[in-house]
Amino acid sequence: MLMDYEKRMRRIPTCLECGDKIRYGRTDKKFCCDDCRMKYNNNIHKEVRTYRRKVMSMLARNYEILSGLVGTGLDSADLQDLELKGFYPGIVTSYRRIGKHDVFCCFDIKYIMTRTRIYSVMKIKNFQ
Repeated sequence: MLMDYEKRMRRIPTCLECGDKIRYGRTDKKFCCDDCRMKYNNNIHKEVRTYRRKVMSMLARNYEILSGLVGTGLDSADLQDLELKGFYPGIVTSYRRIGKHDVFCCFDIKYIMTRTRIYSVMKIKNFQ
């Protein structure tokens, strides 16, 4: 019985980031170096980080505007006026429907919003 051994050719993988051939290391290696691995992963997650940063910026702007209302003692305002100041009505941290009212929160400030106005703007006490 003759043993027929084939000479197996190793498939040479290429780096997912730069495209260079990877001539050393494990056969399932995906990157030629740590720099390429980090660049690849940073590029993949860049869109998510950008989106998250944008939403947090909008929330911070909303909080600043609502804090201004609470600080001046106002508990209601015209939605169009707030939008001119940079308020984003669709960006909130929480929402609940209580009876007939839509109650929104931006961190520790809650308010009721209709199509044209927000009212009952107040800080939530004992917020943790």
